[in-house]
Amino acid sequence: MPLHAITEVYGETGLRQRFALEVARFGVPDQERLAAALDLAAELHRDDRRVREPYLNHLLRVAIRIMSHYGVDDVDVVVAALLHDAVEDHPDELGGGTEAALAELARRFNPRVADLVRAVTNPEYDPARDKHEQYRAHVAESLDRDPWARVIKVSDFTDNGVGVIHTTGPKVRSSAIKYRPLVPVFRELMRRADTPLSGAAKAHILGQLDLAEERFSTILDDHGSASNVS
Repeated sequence: MPLHAITEVYGETGLRQRFALEVARFGVPDQERLAAALDLAAELHRDDRRVREPYLNHLLRVAIRIMSHYGVDDVDVVVAALLHDAVEDHPDELGGGTEAALAELARRFNPRVADLVRAVTNPEYDPARDKHEQYRAHVAESLDRDPWARVIKVSDFTDNGVGVIHTTGPKVRSSAIKYRPLVPVFRELMRRADTPLSGAAKAHILGQLDLAEERFSTILDDHGSASNVS
C-alpha cells in the first residue's frame, strides 16, 4: 500500500507498524538506534502538524521510503532521515542554536548522522533576498557535496511533491511555487554516478519526480486559470 494511503487509512499507528516491519531486518543494536531516533523525533515534533496530520507522519514516510523503496540499509541515513528537521525546527530542545543541536545529535548518535542532518538543514536566510531562491540555491549546493544527503532530501522532496494532493489551503500553491523549480535539480542529481542508489531505485525516483512535476504544474495552471477568470 502506498505510504500516503497508509497515512489516510491507518494514520500514525499504521506508519509506525510499517516502520517496525522495515526495521525488523536489522540487528538488535541497529534496531535500538532506530527506535531511539524515532523516540527523539516524536518527542521534538509532538506538537507539530502538517496541515491535517501530525508532523511525525512525514518523518516516518521519509524514513520508510528510504528503506523500502530505495533499498537502503545504512542505519545512519535512516536515523538522519527521521531527524532531518530536528535541528531546523527544534534547536533549543537540543541544546540551543544550530551548532549546539548538531553537537547533541553527534553525541547521541554519531558525527556522521549530525553531518547528514546539517546537509539538509536550511541556513538562516537573508531577508532582503527571495526566500525560495535562497532555499533552492542551498539545496543544490549542499546536495552537490554530499551524495547520501541527496537520498534523504529526495525522499523528503517526493513526500512533499507527490503528496501535495493531500495538502489543503494556501499551502498547496505555495508548495508548488517553492518546489517545482527543484525537479530538474533532483533529476540531475539522481542521474549522477556517485548517487549511492541502485538503477531500479533511481528509476523509481525519476518516475516520482515526473509525477510531482505534473502535479505542481496542474496546481499552478489551475490557479492561473482561476485568476484569469476572476
